[in-house]
Amino acid sequence: MNDNTADSADGLFRLLFLGDVVGEPGRKAVGLLLPVLKDELKLDFIVVNGENSAGGRGITPKIAISLMRAGAAVVTSGDHIWDQREIVPYLADEPRMLRPMNYPEGTPGSGFVVLESKKCKVAVVNLQGRTFMNQQLDNPFPAIAALVEKLREETPVIFVDFHAEATSEKVAMGWHLDGKVSAVVGTHTHVPTADERVLPKGTAFQSDAGMCGPMNSVIGSQVEPVLERFHTMMPTRFGVGSGPVRVNGALITIDPATGKALSIERVARTWHE
Repeated sequence: MNDNTADSADGLFRLLFLGDVVGEPGRKAVGLLLPVLKDELKLDFIVVNGENSAGGRGITPKIAISLMRAGAAVVTSGDHIWDQREIVPYLADEPRMLRPMNYPEGTPGSGFVVLESKKCKVAVVNLQGRTFMNQQLDNPFPAIAALVEKLREETPVIFVDFHAEATSEKVAMGWHLDGKVSAVVGTHTHVPTADERVLPKGTAFQSDAGMCGPMNSVIGSQVEPVLERFHTMMPTRFGVGSGPVRVNGALITIDPATGKALSIERVARTWHE
């Protein structure tokens, strides 16, 4: 475990990643809690998955800007990236707003970015799995291997948000990238997993960071429409849930000289409006 009160002058690099932000409740909670967490955890860098921040489906430029103003250096996404049309031209103009990198060549936007921080250069990669996912993108395993080889010419500090459904695919990706990136943390399922660890060659891993969304919900969606869907098997429209918001993520401590993770721990806060 980290001593979260440690002075950031110790030379270590502290990166906070927050899982899928769901709707207005998630946006509000993240916007208010990020400045608090930055001070409390002595953070150097923040990455937020904004996948479901626009009413539970996709993200808009306005929302992306608000997350960055709250403290996110990079906003990642996933299979709902195209749900809001206005995000398409924004992806071309804002390199810190990522879509999965294993889309075919010519797709708008980028799946990675390298940024300068006060301590080191940081590469952030957005990657999407294929098992049980509707979109069959390029195979993420060779795609990420080729990219990481290039990124390591610029920096050893590399964070990967792997947006995928199957735990097995996420765990396999962790082993695939062990020793090559600083961290692989999964998103998409909205439920935080208890398997956080640093793998043998120095890569921090967690199958899923969970969501930043309302607790009175079914993984972020209103309860009653979801129950109706399960009972009747008829199409129903899901709104965003309500109640207290659980903000879930992972805190990773990294040696900026080597890019190896020293620790990873779950972060969870409950926000009441």
